[in-house]
Amino acid sequence: MTDKALALEIGARIKGLRLRRNRTQQQVATAAVVSLNVVKALEAGKGKLSSLIAVLRELEVLDDLEPFIRVPEVSPLELVKQQGKRRQRASGSREPQKSEEPSEW
Repeated sequence: MTDKALALEIGARIKGLRLRRNRTQQQVATAAVVSLNVVKALEAGKGKLSSLIAVLRELEVLDDLEPFIRVPEVSPLELVKQQGKRRQRASGSREPQKSEEPSEW
């Protein structure tokens, strides 16, 4: 599924949830302290993450994101092993270095 298709699907699910709760876009917007246009944009698969969070909180489904944002559990042994070795940055992919051979020119 493409990013755009996923955004549209999330918007459709928000709209469906709102309708199942028998709430108008304006009611959700007012309760979530966002504008009506923000709710319309989210239902169209657009909008900001902060707005999405506010609307999901208002529709009482923010807790459904818990598996996505849960802090991974680490065993006590792993904590001891990692103590002092907390990552500060990602290394990215490394490309093999090209050996510099003298040119035959």
